[in-house]
Amino acid sequence: MSYRVLAINPGSTSTKIAVYDSETPVFEEVLRHTPEELAPFPGIIEQYEFRKDLVLNAMTKHNVPLDSLDCVVGRGGLVRPVPGGSWKITPQMLEDLKDPTRWGRIHASNLGAFIADAISKELNIPAFIVDPVVVDEFDDIARISGIPEIERKSLMHALNLRYIARLCAKELGKPLEHTNQIGVHMGGGISVAAILNGRIVDVNNALLGMGSFSPQRAGALPIGDLLDLAYSGKYTKAELTHHLSKTAGWMAYLGTDDGIEVSRRIQAGDAKAKLIQDAMCYQVAKEIGACATVLKGKVDCISMSGGLVYNDLIVQTVRERVEFIAPIKLFPGEKEMEALAMGGVRVLEGLEEAQDY
Repeated sequence: MSYRVLAINPGSTSTKIAVYDSETPVFEEVLRHTPEELAPFPGIIEQYEFRKDLVLNAMTKHNVPLDSLDCVVGRGGLVRPVPGGSWKITPQMLEDLKDPTRWGRIHASNLGAFIADAISKELNIPAFIVDPVVVDEFDDIARISGIPEIERKSLMHALNLRYIARLCAKELGKPLEHTNQIGVHMGGGISVAAILNGRIVDVNNALLGMGSFSPQRAGALPIGDLLDLAYSGKYTKAELTHHLSKTAGWMAYLGTDDGIEVSRRIQAGDAKAKLIQDAMCYQVAKEIGACATVLKGKVDCISMSGGLVYNDLIVQTVRERVEFIAPIKLFPGEKEMEALAMGGVRVLEGLEEAQDY
């Protein structure tokens, strides 16, 4: 039996949507939103009716009747930390997604639950989120930072990492829960995760945490120098937060976060671009090695996903430092829409139980 699922993945200036008949894609589209279109809304959450109508219009354009849907799945946003899997959208979840004090911000991905919930109620069908960015399966030992005032947090590309882990387990011929993996996602931010028996038990925190710098993020920094920068008077807290998360890494060193542009410079003989890219790969490899120690050296595979994995030089530079640990499997780009849809399909097929938030 085939199940039809609508997947919705909102970003800051776009909303990606896809319809799947079980594992078969029916259509996928990126709905772009101009600054002028979004300007009238006082905040992100207030955009949901506008974006919902665009989703419904796209369904009509692609000749997909609403009453043919079996469930709706939205991208999971900044909810409370939860284990991985599919989660029923509840009033409490929607309230938490409206609360900017929980994570210090409201992200566009929060809209996924609101749009999915609204459409599902009109059709009287289930609605879920799948593997939100705040998936937290840490063992307690991974939470200890070094001072009691700070706890290490789980914040990563959870949706893609967990779905790629499922694909790797399938290739290995094992159930996910019987595999140990290291998952690496390389995009504007970089996540490197230790996956123990299917659980992500440690990760670097891909936004403002530890680990490698990336095209946009600063990654881990020397504490004393960071304190000097924070108290230098050069930045407000908001400005420094933006710098460390959006204009650091490649942006700070090279003035671009475009992997194609950096590759072009390297091919043209730009020694600085080569050094900075190599340094990023060096730091990613160190994170992979750290995850191998978390897994006590018992690693079935290392997966690499994200847009930067299209770059053969990046892959090779990381590979030559870590391939002694485990076989490397490549999944260039991201499979977020497929991951969302398959989360809904697994619930409808009875392979996974949707969890109560």
